[in-house]
Amino acid sequence: MLLLEVLIEHAALALDRPFSYVYRGKKPVQKGYRVLVTFNHRPSVAYVLSVTETDKTVAQLEEERGFSFSEILDVLDEEKLLNDELMTLVDEIAEKYFAPRISVLQAMLPPSLKPRLSSLKAPKIAYEAYVDVLSDDETDLTPKQIEWLRLVVREKRIRKKDFRSDTILKTLLEKKRVKLSYEEKTRLVLPEFREQKPKSLTHEQQAAVDAIWESSDSVYLLEGVTGSGKTEVYLTLSEKVMAQGKTVLMLVPEIALTPIMVEYFSRRFKGRVAILHSELTPAEKYDEYRRIARGECQVVVGARSAIFAPLSNIGLLILDEEHVESYKQDTMPYYHARDVALMRAAHFNAKVVLGSATPSLESRARALKGNYRHVRLPHRINEKELPETTIVDLLNPMNLDRESVMFSLSLRQKMKETLAKGEQIVLLVNRRGYSSYVSCRSCGHALKCPNCDISLTYHKEDGMLKCHHCDHVEMMPKKCPECGSTHLSKQGFGTEKIEEEVQRLFPGVKTLRLDSDSTKVRNRVAQVLESFRKHEADILIGTQMIAKGHDFPNVTLVGIVLADIGLTLPSYRSAERTFQLITQAVGRAGRGDKKGIAVIQTYMPTHYAVTLGASQNYETFFAKEMAMRKIQQSPPYTYLIGITLSSKDEDTVVSTAYALSESLIKEIGSVATILGPTTPFIPILNGIHRRVLLLKYKKIEPVAPAIQRVVATLGTKSQVHLAIDVDPIDF
Repeated sequence: MLLLEVLIEHAALALDRPFSYVYRGKKPVQKGYRVLVTFNHRPSVAYVLSVTETDKTVAQLEEERGFSFSEILDVLDEEKLLNDELMTLVDEIAEKYFAPRISVLQAMLPPSLKPRLSSLKAPKIAYEAYVDVLSDDETDLTPKQIEWLRLVVREKRIRKKDFRSDTILKTLLEKKRVKLSYEEKTRLVLPEFREQKPKSLTHEQQAAVDAIWESSDSVYLLEGVTGSGKTEVYLTLSEKVMAQGKTVLMLVPEIALTPIMVEYFSRRFKGRVAILHSELTPAEKYDEYRRIARGECQVVVGARSAIFAPLSNIGLLILDEEHVESYKQDTMPYYHARDVALMRAAHFNAKVVLGSATPSLESRARALKGNYRHVRLPHRINEKELPETTIVDLLNPMNLDRESVMFSLSLRQKMKETLAKGEQIVLLVNRRGYSSYVSCRSCGHALKCPNCDISLTYHKEDGMLKCHHCDHVEMMPKKCPECGSTHLSKQGFGTEKIEEEVQRLFPGVKTLRLDSDSTKVRNRVAQVLESFRKHEADILIGTQMIAKGHDFPNVTLVGIVLADIGLTLPSYRSAERTFQLITQAVGRAGRGDKKGIAVIQTYMPTHYAVTLGASQNYETFFAKEMAMRKIQQSPPYTYLIGITLSSKDEDTVVSTAYALSESLIKEIGSVATILGPTTPFIPILNGIHRRVLLLKYKKIEPVAPAIQRVVATLGTKSQVHLAIDVDPIDF
């Protein structure tokens, strides 16, 4: 009989401990397998932590340990889910982020392999059946049977589904003239890209490659202005690493950027590239994951979750646009792909390259301290000029266009000139939907989400009101639900309204829209980008996903419709985000042979994030923002831990939060600053009341034991849910 210690599939802090089961079955089982168990009177999937043989009976074990033992219902795997490096990584991530180990496993694995009951219904291996020749003997066969046998002999093998007669096939199988064989088939088919030879590097690109390749440092910040050719540096370094027989992990921050990066790598390394991101179907993820685990590719390109790709012998990990916040997971476990990359690199003694035109303040500060090696690409390829930028003050009536509330006279005129020359335009507004809120003109009632108590956004495309936080959806009412008035006013604007305005002002102009609404349809991102690249549309309208990494040679005008949307948000990162977004967006213009122009519309024309973003002046912005952060004692001068308490009962969550704050002040008040409890920007989410505490500290060592005690005590309370976010993006 075997005694198994397992983790149960439920990602609750209270259940982050081993549970014991016995197993008398015949299937082999070991650490790293999934098993089916009964937990809390229900079937659950569990992950095996250890297996030991015992001569004791169940009764003896129960008497010895003081609790009853259940039997394992089934063993679900025939091999370990994770290699040794990834199994070690689970513990490292769980420890750093105070996360249940099962939540880390579920983040790591594709749907078909997750330790979760739903994985049993997820896609499994797909096989293609083939008919192969055993003998070409035509004795005692009918003419029709001979015809089919000769076809198989001639073709060497054919697919079973191409064999049109089941009766003839059955006869040929029985007479041992043919046999069936099965081969695993891949459900993800990548486009056929023509192989491309390496480009000649500029002097700056070659210097960057040499600095990274010849140095013994492990982490590099590759800071290059937009259009400086960072991708070619990535490709050259990858080629060198692969020549050593090692593998490469290439991460991009958005799914929107994955297709173009896959194309770059596929052209250079034909047949050796796999992809992993959330737009793949569960079946495609499963196939790609297994292909990577079998060692059939040397490069993996993907978004955040691809950091867990089961590569072995990794030599290089790259995070393109390293400053982008989507590298941070916003659900448990709250890991950052950059930190996981550093963990994996340490295991393989690999190099990590963090690339950006606008590095996060944390990364730039670490580079200045010498923790990261700082490598620069200060000029665009072929010394192309940066775009000419104009800041338009929307508070000045002289700049306003009477015919449009969204476009200034300057932007509209530049659009007219650009279109007349047959060139393309990118318009950025970092807000999706049609109108950002709806209110009643008669009584002033604002239509809000019933779950989150924040304004609902009107989406004209499907005539619905949507919450952009909890995904609540309802029909746009014809009357005010409060007073019955029909005078409902739609205020503000998003990508939908901008697209409608463009089509009104420039009839006949072809537009494309790219935001998280338009990309819900599978492969829509790649289709939109490819269509725009082929100049099948004149104007691309989108949210921040169009501002990063794309290379559109015919785009000569970028219009930022409202540059200061993010500056009003209550976050210490608001200026940094705005600066990065403006800089990245401006960088989309003039990447080909033609000069680029950018028009930045704003109500805050003198804010340093706007003016310095317009001039692409990272050095001055960094100095100014670091001075602000030092005064605030915000990262990178301190580290943060956010603790979110939530409950259906507001009184319970408030009293628990105050009690926790007092206890932390007593315990670690001398080594950390405890702020709160405060009410978050979104106080109610999905009907659950929330309060937050924020810890600021310089060193984790004296703080970690207190957090672990919080997990041990509050993690077991059923009335209050606890979430701990290490290095939170927002608080």
